[in-house]
Amino acid sequence: KGEFMKKSKFVKSTIILIIGGFITKILGMLIKIVMTRLIGTEGIGLYMMISPTFMLLITIAQLGFPVAISKLVAEDKGNNKNIVFSILPVSIIINIIIIIFLLFFSGFLSTNLLKDPNLKTPLLCVGLVLPFISISSILRSYFFGKQKMLPHVVSNITEDIIRLITLLLGIPIFIQKGIYSAISFIVLSNILSEITSIIVLFIFLPKNFSLKKEDIIPNKQNIKNIFNISIPSTGSRILGNIAYFFEPIIVTNILLKIGYTNNFIVTEYGIINGYVMPLLMLPSFFTLAISQALLPVVSNSYCNNELNYTKKKIRQAIFFSLIIGIPATIVFMIFPEFLLKTIYNTSEGITYIRVLAPIFILHYIQSPLTSSLQAMNKAKCAMMGTLIGIIIKTGALIIFLNLRIGLWGLIIATSLGTIYITLHHIYYTKKYLKN
Repeated sequence: KGEFMKKSKFVKSTIILIIGGFITKILGMLIKIVMTRLIGTEGIGLYMMISPTFMLLITIAQLGFPVAISKLVAEDKGNNKNIVFSILPVSIIINIIIIIFLLFFSGFLSTNLLKDPNLKTPLLCVGLVLPFISISSILRSYFFGKQKMLPHVVSNITEDIIRLITLLLGIPIFIQKGIYSAISFIVLSNILSEITSIIVLFIFLPKNFSLKKEDIIPNKQNIKNIFNISIPSTGSRILGNIAYFFEPIIVTNILLKIGYTNNFIVTEYGIINGYVMPLLMLPSFFTLAISQALLPVVSNSYCNNELNYTKKKIRQAIFFSLIIGIPATIVFMIFPEFLLKTIYNTSEGITYIRVLAPIFILHYIQSPLTSSLQAMNKAKCAMMGTLIGIIIKTGALIIFLNLRIGLWGLIIATSLGTIYITLHHIYYTKKYLKN
C-alpha cells in the first residue's frame, strides 16, 4: 500500500508539472509575441543582448539553493522550516553583493563587453529584480521537497499572466521615452510578477502553519548542508552559462580568420540558435517537469536505502522522457520544413534539424539523470561530467571549425558534448545504484 501511495504521488506530481509546464510555455510564447510586436526587432535584439548576463546572474544569485532545499526537505531528517529560514539571510547577502557589483561595473559591462553604453540602465534593473527571483525560488523549493507541485504550477501561471498584463499596459507608455526605457521596464516587470508568485505560495501554506523561535533562527549545520549540495549542483549551470557566453566568440573568430564572411557567420549562427535549437528544445519542458517531480522522490528513497524503489523511479522517469522524446524526434525528422514554416515562418535550418534530432533523444533523458545524481548526493559527479562534456565540445568546436565546414563544426561539437554528458550520467547513475 505504501509503495502504491508513493507511486501515485509521483505520477500525480509529474502530470501536474507537465500540464503546468504546457500552460506556462503557451503564456511564455504570448509574452514573446507581445514583446516583439511592441518593441520591434531592434528592441528584441537589445533585450537578447542582456539576456545571457541576466541568466548568469540569476544562476549565481540562486547558487543552487532551490535544488538543495528541495532535496533536504524531501529527506525530512530535521526542521524543514528552519532549512528555509537559515538560507534566506545568506541569499539576501549574495543578492546585495551582486547589486553592489552591478552599481560599479554595469558601465564596464555595457560599454566594453556588450558594446552599447545605453544598456547600463537595464543591467542595473537586473540587480533590482534578482532578490525577488531568489526568494520566490526558495519558497517553491520547500513545496517541491514536500512533493506539493500545485503551488509551484499555480504560482508560475499567475506570475506569467501578471507579467503579460504588465507588459501590455506598460510597454506602450515607456516606449515613448525611448527603446532603452522600454527594455528597463521589461526587466523591472519581473518584480511585480515575482511578488505575485510569492503571495500565491504563501496562500498555499497549510491553515495550521505556524512558526516557532527555533524555526526562524538560522542554523549553521543547515546552512552547511545546503552549501554541500548547492555548490556542485549550481556548478554545472554556471559552467553551461560560461560555455554559452564563449561559444559565439570562438565561432566568429575562427571562421573570420579562415575566410568566412561576417554576414554568413551571423546568418548561420542565428539559424542554429534562433530556429533549430529552440525547436529541438520544445519537448524539454516535459522532461524538466519529470525531473522536478523525480528529485524529492529519489532523495527520500535513496536516503532510506530503498535502492530497488529508487531504480524503479529513475527507469520510470527515463521511460516517460522517451515516450515524449522519441515521437517528437520522428516528427522533427519527417516534418522539419512544416514546423519551421508554421512556428518561425522560415525554411532555414532543415538539414541541421534532421542531423541533430536523433542526438537530442539523449538530451531529453539527460535532465532526469542529472536530477537523480543530485538527489543521491552525487552533484559533484554530475558537475564533473558536465565540465568534461564542455571541454570536449569546445575542443571539437575549435577542431571542426578549422576544417572549413562552416557551422557544421558547431553541430558536430554540440552532438559530441551531448553524447558524452548523457553517457557519463547513465554510467554513474547505474554505478551508484548497485546493491
